Amino acid sequence: MNRLDVSIDQHMKNHSGFRRRALLAGLVALPLPALAQAPSPAPGERVPRNVIATVAMVGDVVREISGGRIRAETLIGEGVDPHLFRPTRADIARLLAADAIFANGHRLEGRMGDVLERVAAAGKPVVAIAESLPRERLRANPDYPDAADPHVWMDPTLWADAANAAGAALTRLAPDARESFTDNLARFRARCARLDTYAKEAIGSIPENARVLVTAHDAFSYFGARYGLELESIQGLSTEAEANLSAIEALVRKLVDRRVPAVFAETSVPDRAVRALIEGAGARGHRVALGGNLFSDAMGRPGTYEGTYEGMIDHNVTTIARALGGRVPPRGLNGRLAG
Repeated sequence: MNRLDVSIDQHMKNHSGFRRRALLAGLVALPLPALAQAPSPAPGERVPRNVIATVAMVGDVVREISGGRIRAETLIGEGVDPHLFRPTRADIARLLAADAIFANGHRLEGRMGDVLERVAAAGKPVVAIAESLPRERLRANPDYPDAADPHVWMDPTLWADAANAAGAALTRLAPDARESFTDNLARFRARCARLDTYAKEAIGSIPENARVLVTAHDAFSYFGARYGLELESIQGLSTEAEANLSAIEALVRKLVDRRVPAVFAETSVPDRAVRALIEGAGARGHRVALGGNLFSDAMGRPGTYEGTYEGMIDHNVTTIARALGGRVPPRGLNGRLAG
């Protein structure tokens, strides 16, 4: 989506991430009057420019491009799984008070999809940046044929292109800042290109027989496809379903047969199932290390390097390559990773 003022009907014709049936359904028991438009400013009153991003990865894009000209806040915080997040009344009030809402789309914000659709129907601009990309460039979502795999940010080249939609939407919101937004977008795209080069080199240094990435849920398909990793996960694209015991047993067998050296937990997903893999492999005589915690559906703590998109990907690439036998700088691409 690349127009900030697109209507909800146009949105649903062009993109399938938000469900039409939600227009007829109740909004998590919220009375409909609470969804009325926020009051218009009085004549001559300054209109503040503030937006809400659903997840930190989207919020980072908006902040980088806006360069402080627009206040951008993130709704779903550090370490919170967006697949399971359910907005409160206060969250909905924040959405309605914003000038625009930036989302990822493709059902990443699973349980709040209805909320986003109802807010858009009430006249609030909603921009789903991942849905701006052509479907042929995206990976399938086996759980929802009407959506793609939402984890687009795992491929920096795709995320750079998704950022174009955020830039266009911000320019529409604040046309006087067009030149600044254009320059900031170019710098963001350059950082994504540098991340991509680093990831190719780092993952390429892993011995070929060790290029197997085992994670808690299937958030790394774009990453694996871009950098040549075989992927295995305990859960699917969404974390809504419980880990399947038979899937864990099958993965334990693969760990043992392939002599996989490490598996990875995720900061936004409980690590119980990952530790079950380690214990299961150990019981069969194969020692598997916990390679580290990866950022999948959430970034690091706000205010830290890992709390930026650049730091998130740098952390993931460096952690994966090191644990699987690759060669990487001690503190990552920019020397800024926590020791």
